[in-house]
Amino acid sequence: MVIFGQTFICGILLGGIYAIIAIGMTLIMGVMKIINLAHGALMMVGMYISYCLFTYCGGIDPYIAMFLSGACLFGIGYLIQKYSIEKVSGVETILPESQVLLTVGIMLVLTEAIRLIFKSDYRSVAPWYSGTSFFVGDMSISIPMLIGFGIAMAFVFVLHLFLTRTDLGRSVRATAQDRDAATYMGINSKRVTNFTFGLGSALAAVGGTLLLPIYYLFPDIGHAVLAKCFIITILGGMGSTMGALFGGLALGVAESFGATYWAMGYKDVVGLIIFIVVLLFLPGGFKSLTKR
Repeated sequence: MVIFGQTFICGILLGGIYAIIAIGMTLIMGVMKIINLAHGALMMVGMYISYCLFTYCGGIDPYIAMFLSGACLFGIGYLIQKYSIEKVSGVETILPESQVLLTVGIMLVLTEAIRLIFKSDYRSVAPWYSGTSFFVGDMSISIPMLIGFGIAMAFVFVLHLFLTRTDLGRSVRATAQDRDAATYMGINSKRVTNFTFGLGSALAAVGGTLLLPIYYLFPDIGHAVLAKCFIITILGGMGSTMGALFGGLALGVAESFGATYWAMGYKDVVGLIIFIVVLLFLPGGFKSLTKR
């Protein structure tokens, strides 16, 4: 029973961190109606910024560095959307999904640029609390995972307030629901799209930085996390932030149980199995259950 409880708690904590990264992706998908395949690479760049701040700038703690890396990635994401993705939006091309293909190109450029600078070596950030834990009965709980989960939930709460209580947040929701209607109502949909891409990139950087004290860092880490984000987005329903939160928690718990009761090397397979099952039997994700 102790192993079961510890596995469940670890899955929840990890799933919360997954969720904040996936929420950035689902916001972009909800507004732009495209799959942003550069999301994982943008997260990876944010992680390297936090790594450099810790390693070369006097040991700035990752939980402080995440605000700096988030701000940097907001600017990078905003510029990428405004000066590249927006340029091919609505332009007739041979391939209908030119925006998606452009995000693939951005992903490759970012990944290989980081590889050129930092090589493919595995790196890590080890603040004083890295590897520490506390006990609840006989269950050991990782302190970095607990702190990361708490920060991720705080960001989710603030984001929810932003989307529901501010004019800009309501503009984002309106553009996601019906871009043409939002434009007719006087909303600058291009500005909202640029802002949303920047916000999604910033959330990816924050979530990636929360993983730094837990995971190794290498240029291709974005590919693995991108797959998880895509699974979470499908689980939660495209454009649903609360759906992405529950999807992230579900994936974290599933991976944790898969690693404990099956094999560590097969934990990612559990997520893919859930992904296939949801596509077959619940294509609208958890969001569709509330409409029944």
